[in-house]
Amino acid sequence: MHTNLNVHTAEKDPPVRRWLTAAALVGVALLAGACGSDPGEEAMGDGAAAGDTASDGRGDDGAGGELTGSIEIDGSSTVGPLTDAVAEEYAAEQPGVTVNLGISGSGGGFERFCGSGDTDISNASRPIKPEEADLCAGNGIEFIEVRVGTDALTMVTHPETDFVDCLTTEEVTTIFGPDDPATSWHQVRSDLPDVELAVFAPGADSGTYDFMVEDVLGVEGSRQDYNAAEDDNVIANGVIGTPESWGFFGFAYYQENADALKALAYDAGEGCVEPSVEAAQDDSYKMTRPLFIYVKQESLAAKAHVADFVTFYLDTVDAVIEDVGYIPAPDAELAEAEEKIAEALGSETRE
Repeated sequence: MHTNLNVHTAEKDPPVRRWLTAAALVGVALLAGACGSDPGEEAMGDGAAAGDTASDGRGDDGAGGELTGSIEIDGSSTVGPLTDAVAEEYAAEQPGVTVNLGISGSGGGFERFCGSGDTDISNASRPIKPEEADLCAGNGIEFIEVRVGTDALTMVTHPETDFVDCLTTEEVTTIFGPDDPATSWHQVRSDLPDVELAVFAPGADSGTYDFMVEDVLGVEGSRQDYNAAEDDNVIANGVIGTPESWGFFGFAYYQENADALKALAYDAGEGCVEPSVEAAQDDSYKMTRPLFIYVKQESLAAKAHVADFVTFYLDTVDAVIEDVGYIPAPDAELAEAEEKIAEALGSETRE
């Protein structure tokens, strides 16, 4: 169950920016305007409902008119700030559309998107898994995968942890892997002090967790005795408050807490490389990953405000992504996403 917050009012919890605040938050809601419809008025998956505006809501030429309705989005806490930033811009153009943004992790988002089917868009910091795609197919949910950006997954520690600056894959596995994980830094590397190692990291519903375990470490599962959270802000605050701790999350969360956290370099076998935009772009930093949104085709076809928002997202994402703290997707992949959305809109007839 999501707790909703109008993020326009959440500006008093430094050091994170207002779209990263509310540490205990499970879900956040961006209310794009006071005139937006009640989400309860919509019947997700049943086409245009009482709160929706059909295609003629844009005017006779299908563009330029004011839209109303709500858009349900859930999923990755990594992609959440990016979608939030786009929604902020969209609110200025379409104040009658309400964007309800939840944060339950990539896996949690796909559970709603493919299972209950009550979201229009799912944020994801990893590709959809075969079993999740099968769940969608079994429930008659067709979707479009849209690459919207790139992230440099970042390992962090407390700034006072001055005895470690870089970790190898083997050392990270010793910290976070499932087999006899380290409880002190000395167990990670013999020249490190024998002090307690506290771990703050994403939970198993997170795409960030999946990427670290499966893609970076290549292991099955992780240690169980750590402080798990689907909200990256909770992880950031945990590391900030705990000397000699270790954690990881999206690059944006590090950048917004750079004065209170220390980023660790990663050695994938060719030397230590610090996370940065440049290292992610030239592929020298080996914890780089794609970021996605998944769009329900039924929502795209039946709800004019969803189609308008998705089109706006693709037109706007490159203008806001670096301010959020991520890296633009390759031009070719963004162009491919635009073509897929345009094709879907051109081949569907809205009510």
